[in-house]
Amino acid sequence: MDDRPMTLPKREPWWRFPFVWMVMAGPAVVVVASFVTLWLALRTPDPVVEADYYRRGIEINKALADKKLMPALAGRNHAATPADDVPAPRR
Repeated sequence: MDDRPMTLPKREPWWRFPFVWMVMAGPAVVVVASFVTLWLALRTPDPVVEADYYRRGIEINKALADKKLMPALAGRNHAATPADDVPAPRR
């Protein structure tokens, strides 16, 4: 058997190992991204819904019912047809 004393390997500080930084980089990026998201949310608030949203929705539906705004499938063959001959869209 060998009579030489066993020596321990040289101990280095934790910050000298690159894998430690790789493991800490993921959570650090997430924390920074969450603060950026918070800053964007506070800087640009959501727009307020208008008080007359229901009336405006009804107006939009009426405009869509116009013969000129019919779906493409129903209106594709009537591009050159006079407005009086265009059929009403199906419901």
